[in-house]
Amino acid sequence: MSLSRIVLSSGRSIELTELRMSSTYGGMLEGYPCKRINDMKVNALQRQAEHARPSVPVHLVTPSREYPDRTSGAFGPVEELPSVTCIGVFGSTAVTPGLDPVLHRSALVVAWFQAAPDVPSGEDADRALRSIRWEELAEDYEL
Repeated sequence: MSLSRIVLSSGRSIELTELRMSSTYGGMLEGYPCKRINDMKVNALQRQAEHARPSVPVHLVTPSREYPDRTSGAFGPVEELPSVTCIGVFGSTAVTPGLDPVLHRSALVVAWFQAAPDVPSGEDADRALRSIRWEELAEDYEL
């Protein structure tokens, strides 16, 4: 059973079968969001995605970064990532032509940031998420 279905820009339909969400800055007791902190957040999300399903390839959607007009601190200017981190496991039909569609599927773990804790769905999903190059990134597996 899938949580949602997304239609990629390429026209391919993919199914979200597992989703983990968390607050980007949850637990940040001191300091402020800046490039150094955000680079660590992005790298940590990538590592978490790699451990989610070790046998499935991982793709990190490059997050947008905002630079609000606030006073810089000791670590440079304020830089904000979207407020929710996401790791999703997606599946679709096989990528390799000629494979039996009953016996083969393709899968990809995707890590991304988004503004709200909403499950991405349909053609309303974030454009960066819908732009995934599935045929290049996903791997086929046998059921």
